[in-house]
Amino acid sequence: MTATNERATSITWIGHSTVLLELDGTRLITDPLLRLRLGHVRRVAPGPEDDALANLDAVLVSHIHYDHLDVLSLRRLGRSLHIVAPRGAGRILGRRGFGHVTEVDVGDELELGRITIRATHAEHDPRRRPFGPEAAAVGYVATGSSRVYFAGDTDLFDGMADLAPGLDVALLPIAGWGRRVPSGHLDPLRAAQALVHLRPRVAVPIHWGTYRQVGMRRHPEALREPVERFVQLAHELAPEVDVQVVPVGARLSAAAFDGAAQAKSARPAGARS
Repeated sequence: MTATNERATSITWIGHSTVLLELDGTRLITDPLLRLRLGHVRRVAPGPEDDALANLDAVLVSHIHYDHLDVLSLRRLGRSLHIVAPRGAGRILGRRGFGHVTEVDVGDELELGRITIRATHAEHDPRRRPFGPEAAAVGYVATGSSRVYFAGDTDLFDGMADLAPGLDVALLPIAGWGRRVPSGHLDPLRAAQALVHLRPRVAVPIHWGTYRQVGMRRHPEALREPVERFVQLAHELAPEVDVQVVPVGARLSAAAFDGAAQAKSARPAGARS
């Protein structure tokens, strides 16, 4: 485990659903997708810096779709790294030489350093198409000096409001890479509606602006359209939530979370951000 006495939170968005979460001395990476091309999609955002991939303590895999459980990306991180994944994923990983896998069901908890990881429900297709196994998708809540929710891929679902009371940060998918966002995912509207249920202090939109289908426009305005729509809708539906749009490769430090807490506590009842 990485040695440090620092009790702090920071988030680096590496792109797509891949986030480096540093919480109370533990370094976690979510759903690593690190390569330039995956099937019919290409990366149109900067690739990850090596520093963001170093000294990791664990990987959190939310589900077994190819853009969230990517074997080549996991190999880049090393086969000895601890991988936490939904039950059923161990079969895929074990056959490919990954020997330190913890499978979890919804509600399971485990300790990583000074933080607790809890697997949560996710409303998403469990199949690894076309002929792969099934494993129910999960999200994760990491709890230490801050409480952070990583949604993975999910749609809105009953019980989301009770998922993580006192949530500090929600890492929410808001789009994808194609022309539409199918059911089982959050688009800008459904992601803003999720904020109404989750009530985090800070929301960080992810799963947008990183990959595009071959042949689609990659102009900056087209890439930013989903996040601009999400920010607008979040302001209308959940004005008390501080939305932090983090560029790919950028780091959001604990100061941003502390600032959001101070602003929220100082805001008069009924005031809008």
